[in-house]
Amino acid sequence: MIVGIACLVLVIGFAINLPVFISVIAAILTYFYMAADASPIIAAQRIVGASENVTLLAIPFFILLGNLLNHTGMTRRMLKLAEVLTGHFKGGLAQANVLLSTLMGGMSASNLADCAMLCKMLVPEMTRLGYNKAFSTAVTAAGSLITPIIPPGIALIIYGYVADVSIGKMFMAGVIPGVLCCILLMTAIYIVSRVRGYKPARAHGPSLSEFWDAFKQASGALLLVVVILGGIRAGVFTPTEAGAIAVVYVIFMGVFVYKEMKIEHMKAALQETARSTAGVMLIIMACSAFAWILTWEQIAQSVATFITGFSTNPVIFLLILNALLLILGMFVEGNAAIIVLVPLLMPTVKILGIDPIQFGIIIILNLAIGCLTPPMGTVMFIANAMTGTKVGEFVRESIPLLTALLVALGLVTFVPAISTWLPNF
Repeated sequence: MIVGIACLVLVIGFAINLPVFISVIAAILTYFYMAADASPIIAAQRIVGASENVTLLAIPFFILLGNLLNHTGMTRRMLKLAEVLTGHFKGGLAQANVLLSTLMGGMSASNLADCAMLCKMLVPEMTRLGYNKAFSTAVTAAGSLITPIIPPGIALIIYGYVADVSIGKMFMAGVIPGVLCCILLMTAIYIVSRVRGYKPARAHGPSLSEFWDAFKQASGALLLVVVILGGIRAGVFTPTEAGAIAVVYVIFMGVFVYKEMKIEHMKAALQETARSTAGVMLIIMACSAFAWILTWEQIAQSVATFITGFSTNPVIFLLILNALLLILGMFVEGNAAIIVLVPLLMPTVKILGIDPIQFGIIIILNLAIGCLTPPMGTVMFIANAMTGTKVGEFVRESIPLLTALLVALGLVTFVPAISTWLPNF
């Protein structure tokens, strides 16, 4: 009964648009003040204790990495490579938009930052070339959803921390699903561009010299991805150390190689990193304490008993899970949902023999898709705010892109090897 009241407080907080961490803390305090056998002091201990995990140090490093990238010139060089590779296709600049999100997602770790940056960089140019502004905005927003799946997405780190799964393996697990999302989105863009007559950005495919020139310019950024993933999988350093090494590498490239990064850029990046990290950590701390309440009340066991009593078929469980997560993702911030839901669902996942790595990618992809849909889609609102697009227009233009992402979700759900083969290999 008391847990139900606490959950009701949480839902009301979300409904009146309170910040996520305030809604969760209100629910926690409601529980501890109503429960006769629980002291409010435990609430403070659980909230603070959630931050005392070394694994979480990776988060500020990768947020800083994403903020620094905007000032190094790497993004512009990656865009040039993406244009060379895809510019001759139907809807060439839109194709380059998605490819750039995939390439940058492996470094920036933030879909909101990617979306805001690319909306400013590409949507005006796409509109000038004759693309519908709402379609351009939807393409940019949909492409940025690949970021949480492609390593080193923050969601991969948080899931690894909550589920006690190797973060290195989660990084590797996100590579093939992220590339799959990219291919399916580019296919959807090609079909729409063919119907509407959007022309290629280039008259012909790249020559060998053009490709080589663009590749050389982007090689510094591409090497960064190899350093992060290769170093972790080879056991040279941990994900946290990889974040620190990547930051040093980007600063070196921006200051001494490309010579575009200034002191004021570093200052701005540090300030933005402090704000973003504080927001993420407040959510992690509050939601971890709420997840402890659910565990203490044995809600996880009740959920496992209910689901396995309904069906012990993993396929049916995953179908129900996808439906629930797609709806939940429309209303709840993704990282908060991961921290609360994973401890609840993990017992059932183990009973049904579902690979925790595949389960993590399914959850992250579901919640990423929710960022694109009303009423609470954060990426949707960021993109519309940056370009002045109306929500109704955005939703209509995003339908083929959402369809592509749902196809990717179906494949990841029912073909486990897509997410498990690379980390196991």
